[in-house]
Amino acid sequence: MTPSAAVAPTGMIKNQLSDQLRAEILHGSLKPGERIVESKWATTLGVAQASIREALNILAQAGFVTKAAVRSARVIHLSEMNVAHIYRLRGAIEGLAARLAAQSRRDLKVLQATMDTMRESAGTGDRERLIDCDLLYHLVLCELSHNAYLLEHARRILVPLFAFVRMRVCASGQSTSAWQKDLEAHQKTIDLIREGEGEVAEQYVRSVMERFAKAASDHWEKQELHAG
Repeated sequence: MTPSAAVAPTGMIKNQLSDQLRAEILHGSLKPGERIVESKWATTLGVAQASIREALNILAQAGFVTKAAVRSARVIHLSEMNVAHIYRLRGAIEGLAARLAAQSRRDLKVLQATMDTMRESAGTGDRERLIDCDLLYHLVLCELSHNAYLLEHARRILVPLFAFVRMRVCASGQSTSAWQKDLEAHQKTIDLIREGEGEVAEQYVRSVMERFAKAASDHWEKQELHAG
C-alpha cells in the first residue's frame, strides 16, 4: 500500500475508500478477523477518520466487515462450524421460499435471468460476476416467497457469507469450474418451482444445502469455498 501522498485526498469519497479497503481485504492485506483501526487507515490513505468510518459502514452493509457497539470494525471471519450452521439455516429458509414461490406460481423471469447470467459467467471464468449473480439468485428466490421476514433473515446470513466466500475464492485462486455441478442444482430448483412442486422443491433445496455444507467442510483446509 502506498501512503496516499500520491492520492489526492480531495478526490477521495467514501465509496472509493470502501473500494480500496475491500481490495485490501480481498488481497489478504487485511485478514479475516483482523481489527481495522480507523486512525491507522486514515493516516495511510491521507483522509479524515470520519471518512474511513463511513467507508467501513459501506463494507459492513456489504458483509465484509462486522461492527459491534463501541468496538472497532473487524474483517468478517466465519469458522467451519459457523458455515455449517449457516447452511442448515439456509436449507430451512430457502427451502420454505421455494415452496411458497411454487405454491403461489410466482413469475420466475428474474430468477431464470440470474441463473442464465451465472452460467455465462462460469463459462467465461468471470468469478466476480458469478459470485455477484449467485448471491442475487438466492436473494431473488427468497424475495419470491413474498414474506418480508423470510427475506430479512436471508439477507442477514447470505450477505456476509458471500463476502466471506469471495475472500476465500480470491485467496485460493479457485476457478469457476467449481460451480458447474451447483449450477444444475440451481436450475432444477427453478424447474421444480415452475412445475408447482412446492414440497418437492423445499426438500430438494434442503438436500442441496446439506451437500453444499459437506463440500465446504471437505475443502475447508484447502481454503476453497463457494456458497452454492
